[in-house]
Amino acid sequence: MAKPQRINFMASDSKIAQEALARLSARYGMVPMEKADVIVALGGDGFMLQTLHATEHLDVPVYGMNCGTIGFLMNEFDEEGLVERLGEAVEEVINPLVMSAQSADGTKHEALAINEVSMIRAGPQAAKLRISVDGKVRMEELVCDGALVCTPAGSTAYNYSAHGPILPIGAEVLALTAMAAFRPRRWRGALLPKTAKVLIEVLDPDKRPVMADADGRSSSSVVRVEIRSEPAIRHRILFDPGHGLEERLTREQFV
Repeated sequence: MAKPQRINFMASDSKIAQEALARLSARYGMVPMEKADVIVALGGDGFMLQTLHATEHLDVPVYGMNCGTIGFLMNEFDEEGLVERLGEAVEEVINPLVMSAQSADGTKHEALAINEVSMIRAGPQAAKLRISVDGKVRMEELVCDGALVCTPAGSTAYNYSAHGPILPIGAEVLALTAMAAFRPRRWRGALLPKTAKVLIEVLDPDKRPVMADADGRSSSSVVRVEIRSEPAIRHRILFDPGHGLEERLTREQFV
């Protein structure tokens, strides 16, 4: 991107991030996010997700610097030459998922997820789920601890811990991954077109309650959850050259 003239800094509540915020804003100046050419997020991956959600109404790129413990979406922290680094940064564009969940009492919840939408058992017994894709039932009953749908950007997060596949950032696919599948035994999930609309229904929700979560935004006692990609929302993330999300996703597979 062109060298930005107006920078907005956002920081997590951690001491190291707040101290970095004070130094960087004093050194490079600070404008409100609505007037910024770029937003610099100081923290870890969790705070980066918060920043992307908070700025999704703005067509402004976000550049993360790692002040936390996990930084897959972040660049290395360095106070020197920030304007030059921003000018040389490579932009990646990702689209979030939309979660539309309905609870047992009829309440509806909607949230966006940059990484994944997950459904997790909320009681001592395994969940029983029915999975439909684009209006067609693909699995009548999945007995498991839970299931998730993730974007390529989120494929190295919860999805990877559940033994789901790592997806290249440019792939026009979503991953549907089961957590501790009991029946069908060891079912490892599926790859779906990015345009797919996934419906997950909870079977026997009174006996086997399930919660739904979209990047930390949770809904309890859900009975059905619809998940789809939202191309109208574009999250612009900046990375230092040679350390972009595509490279990180590839490198992660050879660790």
